[in-house]
Amino acid sequence: MSRRQELADVAITLLASEGMRGLTHRAVDRAAELPQGSTSYYFRTRQALLRATVERLAEHTASELSTLHLRAELPTGSADDLVEAVAELVDQWLTTSRDRQLARYELSLEATRRPELREVLVASRARVRGVVTRLLDRAGVRDADLRADDLMAYADGLIFDCLVNHPGEAVDLRPKFRALLATVGRD
Repeated sequence: MSRRQELADVAITLLASEGMRGLTHRAVDRAAELPQGSTSYYFRTRQALLRATVERLAEHTASELSTLHLRAELPTGSADDLVEAVAELVDQWLTTSRDRQLARYELSLEATRRPELREVLVASRARVRGVVTRLLDRAGVRDADLRADDLMAYADGLIFDCLVNHPGEAVDLRPKFRALLATVGRD
């Protein structure tokens, strides 16, 4: 892992714990236990630090999607397989990757005011959407391309709800995903 990636990971953790206002070059230096000025050497401006953080989140998301992507490439699939795959990934996002999700929400709001951040988030979302579309198609869902947006929005709402209203609670989301799949067209 490069020093830039390490600093971006520290920035992700800071965003999760301190919010957007807590993310400064000095705060990253302190949290990374580096001499003052180290972060600004790699990221001259706050904008550069924010962009690197968004890019690092996209890298993590791509890595986390690899298992889901492999499932999408299998020759057969069912609605239960889809529910299991999505529930496992969302569970990971609520537990071991919790900080990344909190940081993603912070950065998503910031991206509404900074188009250069938004473009990275949009590209990352497109990769997620492609994997979800293949999973839905494999599970026999009609209009998988259209339904991918629905499933992603639903999952995002559940993630947000769990992070904000049920922090630290174990939540089995499988019944919710099953109910959603029951409402969409199946071949």
